[in-house]
Amino acid sequence: MTTTRDATAPGLARLAGLIADETRAACLLALLDGRAWTAGELARHAGVAASTLSEHLGKLVAGGLLAEERQGRHRYVRLADARVAQLVEELAAQVAPGDAARRPRTLREAGAGAAMARGRTCYDHLAGRLGIAVTDAFTARGLLRQDTGFALTDAGLDWFDRAGIRLVRTGRRPLARACLDWTERRPHLAGVAGAALCRHALDTGWCVRIGSERAVKVTAAGEEALSALLGIDPAALR
Repeated sequence: MTTTRDATAPGLARLAGLIADETRAACLLALLDGRAWTAGELARHAGVAASTLSEHLGKLVAGGLLAEERQGRHRYVRLADARVAQLVEELAAQVAPGDAARRPRTLREAGAGAAMARGRTCYDHLAGRLGIAVTDAFTARGLLRQDTGFALTDAGLDWFDRAGIRLVRTGRRPLARACLDWTERRPHLAGVAGAALCRHALDTGWCVRIGSERAVKVTAAGEEALSALLGIDPAALR
């Protein structure tokens, strides 16, 4: 019997093999904060020797999942693009809850986990309960449609304009896209609109980064702004 193997099968197998390593997976998850990390920072985060981490980074860069930058003696890496971030986040959302819910070993670890679930960045947009609250508010106010895929309505485009948040549409990145949230198991807003809102929230002080990972906290000014602009109950943001 003659079979015709799909030509993409070898590439898919190589991609899966790149991610199917706990150290490399830890690096990809850490880099979902959208920032560039040094190899030393990632080695400490993953709990491996610098030489071991360097080998893993080489594979991820060669495989197109990471981009590398050098400044003087320092080597920085970041996720290659938004598509890689989407892939990592959505794969993380498929992890069985029991597998992801390892009991925290310390109070600090428990606090960090709670902060990440409350609000965090997912590459360049908002995630966690914060991201879901914003997405739900957009939908309830008729600014975002979810019935036929994520799409901003005309009212949604007007909202961004009135809020002073510029939507720069370049390349093939969609204006609005659903990204499956790995803690809430529901989609939050990504794409150009999600990135612009997150950037505005951080630039204006509506949100501030906390800790050493991706967690963000809504400030008093942010609670006031999101309540006024989207009708979100401040209690839902804490």
